[in-house]
Amino acid sequence: MVIKKQASLKVYLEEDSNTLDEVVIMGYGAVAKRDLTGAVSGKVAGLAPQHYIMNHHAPQDFNTESYSAISENGFKTSLSNPLSTFSIDVDAASYSNMRRFIQNGQLPPKDAVRIEELINYFQYPYAAPKGKHPIHIQTEITTAPWNKKHQLVKIGLKAKQIATDNLPAANLVFLIDVSGSMQGPSRLGLLKTAFKLLTDQLREQDKVSIVVYAGAAGVVLPATSGADKTKIKAALEQLEAGGSTAGGAGIKKAYEIARSQFIKGGNNRVILATDGDFNVGASSDAEMQRLIEENRNDGVFLTVLGFGMGNLKDSKMEALADKGNGNYAYIDNMNEAKKVLVNEFGSTLFTIAKDVKLQVEFNPSKVKAYRLIGYENKLLNKEDFTDDTKDAGDMGAGHSVTALYEVIPVGVQSAFVKKDDDLKYQEAGSIKNSAELLTVNVRYKNPGNEESILLSHPFIAADASLEKTSTDLKFAAAIATFGMYLRNSEYLQDFNFAELLTLAKAGKGDDKEGYRAEFIQLIENARLIKSSKE
Repeated sequence: MVIKKQASLKVYLEEDSNTLDEVVIMGYGAVAKRDLTGAVSGKVAGLAPQHYIMNHHAPQDFNTESYSAISENGFKTSLSNPLSTFSIDVDAASYSNMRRFIQNGQLPPKDAVRIEELINYFQYPYAAPKGKHPIHIQTEITTAPWNKKHQLVKIGLKAKQIATDNLPAANLVFLIDVSGSMQGPSRLGLLKTAFKLLTDQLREQDKVSIVVYAGAAGVVLPATSGADKTKIKAALEQLEAGGSTAGGAGIKKAYEIARSQFIKGGNNRVILATDGDFNVGASSDAEMQRLIEENRNDGVFLTVLGFGMGNLKDSKMEALADKGNGNYAYIDNMNEAKKVLVNEFGSTLFTIAKDVKLQVEFNPSKVKAYRLIGYENKLLNKEDFTDDTKDAGDMGAGHSVTALYEVIPVGVQSAFVKKDDDLKYQEAGSIKNSAELLTVNVRYKNPGNEESILLSHPFIAADASLEKTSTDLKFAAAIATFGMYLRNSEYLQDFNFAELLTLAKAGKGDDKEGYRAEFIQLIENARLIKSSKE
C-alpha cells in the first residue's frame, strides 16, 4: 500500500481485514510495518508510531496508464501529394508493452500499439553500408496480405556496425526514479538487475554516474570507471523506493553531471529509468519536453527505459526520448533487459547518425495512392526535409530501421481513393515517363555536425507474390497485419488468424534468440483471448 503524507504529518488508515500489510509513507521514503498482533515496526522521520493507524487491507490498484492518441495514416494520391516525409524511429517500447498485455491475458489499448515500433523491435539482416556513408538503403515489394489488389513496399535502413571494443569511450549518467510508484520487483527490483547487466558491458575507459530522484534529486555515485563494477553495483543495490516524483529536478541534475564529465568525441548519454509518473516540479509533458530540448544541443543524448505496469506513462516517456535525441524501450522482464542492454548494447547506447529523415517521392505514373503504415507521430512537412534545424530520429551502431508503405497501383480501383481526389489538370499519362516506382531520399547528420548529408535510392519494382518474397518481408508484413488487427484498422480488409500464422511462420527464418518464435506465440495467444470473448 502506498499513501500520501498529510499536512498534519499524521497518516490515518481505516481498520479493515486481518492480513499483514506494509505501508510506504510518501514524502518520507520510509516503510512502516504492522504484524498480526497489531504492533508497528519501522521508523518514519517526523512521525511517532501513534500518529498512524495501520490498515491490514491494501486498496484496489487503479490503472492510470497513459498513451498518446494515434490517428491512423490514410491514403494520399501521388498526383497531388507525391512526397511522404517522416522522421525515422528506432524505439521498440510498444512491442514489449504489447507483449506484456497479451501475456497477461488481454489485448492492449489500440493507442498503445505503434506499428512501426512493433516492426522495428526485430533486427533484419540488411546489407551493411559501404563507402563513406554510415547508412545503407534497400527496398523490396510484395503483395499486401490484407488486400491482394494492393502492394506492400518495404524500405530498410542499416547503420554501420561497430564492435563493442571499438566504440568511443562512454560517459553515462544513470538517472533512476526511486519514488514510491517504483516500489516492487517488476519496477525497482528489475531496474537494478537491468543496470547491473549494463554495468557488466562497460570498459575501463567508460565512466558511470548515478543520480536518483524522488522528493528531490541527489547523486548516489560520482563518476566512476567502468572497471570498478563492484562499486557501481553496490551503489545500485542500496537503492530503495519511496517519496513523490520530482522528475524535472532529476533530469536537470543528470544533464549537469553529463556536461561536467563530457568526453569530446565520446558517447555522452543520460539513461533515464522510470515509470514516467512525474508529479512534483516540472511534470507536464510540455515542461519536460522543453527541459530536454534545452539540453540536447550540448551533445548529450538520452535513452529512456520504462518499467512497471498499472501507472506506466508511455506518452510522456516516448515524448522525452523523441525530444532528447534518444530512444525509448520498455523493460518488462529479464530477457528484455538482456536484449536492450546486452545484445543491442552498441545500437542502444551509441549514436552513429542523428536527425535521420526520410522523404519518399512516388511516381504518379506507377502509383495511384499510398499510405505510410505507422509513424503517425513522426510525420514531417515536406519542407522540413531540407531544414537542418528540424529535429528527427537517431540511429545507433548496427541499428536497422524498417518502414512499410501500402501502395495502390495505377489502374486499380479502390474505395479508399475517391474520384474527387483526381486533379482536373493532371493525368498520369502526362507525367514524366519512368520505370521507377519511387525514390527514397534520406538526410542524416554525423553526430558532431549540424549540416545534413543526402542519400538517394531509386526503386524499380518487380512483380513479387507474397509466396516468393523474402523471409524478412514476410515477417514484417505479418507484424504489420497483426498491428493493424490490434488497432482495429479500417484498412484491414482481409484478415484471419490462420493466414496470419502461416505468414508469420514462413517469415521466422534464422531465429537464434527466439524473438520471432515468441511473436508467433503472441498471435496464438491473441487468438485465444479473442475466442474467449466471443
